[in-house]
Amino acid sequence: MFGYVTINENELKIRDFHRYRAFYCGLCQSLRRRYGIKGQLTLPYDMTFVDILLNSMYEKPLTESERFCLTHPLKKQHMLNNEITDYTADMALLLVYYKLRDDVADDRSVKAGIGSSLFKRHIEPIKAAWPRQAEAVSTYVREQNAYEAKGEYDIDAAAAFSGKMLGELFVLTEDEWSDELRQMGFYLGKFVYLMDAFDDLDKDLKKGSYNPWKPYCEDVDFDARVENILTMMMAECAKQFERLPIVQDADILRNIIYSGVWMKYVQIRKKKDESSGK
Repeated sequence: MFGYVTINENELKIRDFHRYRAFYCGLCQSLRRRYGIKGQLTLPYDMTFVDILLNSMYEKPLTESERFCLTHPLKKQHMLNNEITDYTADMALLLVYYKLRDDVADDRSVKAGIGSSLFKRHIEPIKAAWPRQAEAVSTYVREQNAYEAKGEYDIDAAAAFSGKMLGELFVLTEDEWSDELRQMGFYLGKFVYLMDAFDDLDKDLKKGSYNPWKPYCEDVDFDARVENILTMMMAECAKQFERLPIVQDADILRNIIYSGVWMKYVQIRKKKDESSGK
């Protein structure tokens, strides 16, 4: 995950913002408790969304606490967490570990090798606890790499690997709502993959690296094409979300789905326009 799935703070009520921060800090605390300070370094906004979504679905009791942390050593932070938060922490570590292993395989990155070695001992217990999710992450990362190595540029196919992976992480347990959650994660995963590729396009063009947008970037309607595809992905994600029986923290989740995910897109477009002199 890449930090694209976050709130639009300006459009969020103050009490909802504080509750969002409490989930974020709770996930940070869970990562530290389970995996130490190095675990906190994997903290993603994207997985905070997953934590809130699954807590909203299943409404498990939340533990509230006030704690100091490294980022805020002078003021205690309000935190919310429970067993779903611990699950989300496990998934965050899985994603980071396999991304680091991917970097080692692709670039022989020494930094990624050191990073992955720090997390390696935690992966087997996670795989034992969550075999379906762990298999999904390792499988789809491997398949994504193989697809990109072949130099194929079907936008939908290239994004589907990340979509399938995130879809499995959205399903905490198989139940009557698994299909909607899996489809929601599928479309959000595709959105994140394509957004990240759009963000990295200029860098990838200079390096000669794979990017699914590469064959289309010189088209006169390229920007409109990107926006239309991203909009379709989030429309499908939102459609699945609205089918879920969610009441708790629905305003926070809708803020992210309908507005927050587009904040990064606006920043990317502004940066690209400025660099091109538009």
